[in-house]
Amino acid sequence: MLESTAERPGRLATRPAGRRAAELAALRALVRREMTRLVSSPAQAGLTLLNPLLYFVVLGTGLSGMVGSETGTGDYMTYVYPGILMMAVQMPALNAGMSIVRDRETGLLRAVLVAPVRRDTFLVGKCLGSAATATAQGGLLLAFAGFAGLPYDPVLLLALLGELALVAFTLTALVTLAAVSITRIETFQSALGVTMLPLFFLSGAMFSVAGLPWWLAALTLVNPLTYAVDALRQTVAWAAPGGALPPGPDWGGWTPPLVVELMVMCALGLVALTVAARRFSRAV
Repeated sequence: MLESTAERPGRLATRPAGRRAAELAALRALVRREMTRLVSSPAQAGLTLLNPLLYFVVLGTGLSGMVGSETGTGDYMTYVYPGILMMAVQMPALNAGMSIVRDRETGLLRAVLVAPVRRDTFLVGKCLGSAATATAQGGLLLAFAGFAGLPYDPVLLLALLGELALVAFTLTALVTLAAVSITRIETFQSALGVTMLPLFFLSGAMFSVAGLPWWLAALTLVNPLTYAVDALRQTVAWAAPGGALPPGPDWGGWTPPLVVELMVMCALGLVALTVAARRFSRAV
């Protein structure tokens, strides 16, 4: 009896470590599940990339001679390429939120939550897995860097891939927060349809936002996609031959550098994911 009593503190001490190991194992399983779904359905991944490729080839080629000199770069294809990369990770992020709302509406989400892990662990794993698949799909468009007049420099490609991972995480976290807050799939689809397209065009992805009226310029400053596109564009301009950097966000006469924009994206993603995890852990 004395021996078993003496062993209890040791056993109790190992419980938090065992719980953390179980939570990490659940995170890895959720990320692996999302990656497996991507690998098992290459046709769906190809269709997701079709839209940004059409924008890049059709609009990029058609508007190159018309607006190339107004964007601050010598080639419109180079200018629009960061926006195309951002668009490539945007659609998988939207699909992640759609799957959460659909699973909750069909009751599948409640069946998953009977697993002996925290609810917020499930949400974080879902978000990280979706961000990983979005990064993988967006990374495929790095193969078209030559069409944008960029060299296939490993340093450039790795930098763009790292920034795509951060953009994918932030967008997935924001869409996840919306999916946790909106319970009906019809409302969720309508909300995304109303917000995502204006946010995309007000990000400077397709045209310069320098000449916008003051009220639209103010919207670009609170648009998270603005900082995603400009961060990618600063990296692209570093390697573009003879390309000048177009004006970025204006913070009262000061243009934030690349590091600040990446910090803004990271902070926004962490805050959105934290709020979404807290709301999700309370009610489904």
